[in-house]
Amino acid sequence: MYKQHTTDLLKRITVDPAVMVGKPTIRGLRITVEQILKALAGGVTVDELLEDYPELEREDIQAVLLYASERISEEQVFALNVE
Repeated sequence: MYKQHTTDLLKRITVDPAVMVGKPTIRGLRITVEQILKALAGGVTVDELLEDYPELEREDIQAVLLYASERISEEQVFALNVE
């Protein structure tokens, strides 16, 4: 069940070179993952986002957070010896 829910959420994130220069967006809307993450990081609440963007659904915000966590989990960090 969790796997299916995760897959369904990630389907909400779309990438189309013709929309927002190919940045990941929510359901093809002109609202990027980056916009939502920056708003949340800036202290905007989920309820405020849903009010400001009536075309968004609560699951879209969940999808943004899941998408970001998936991308970070793939990130590789290398220690540099800088003296």
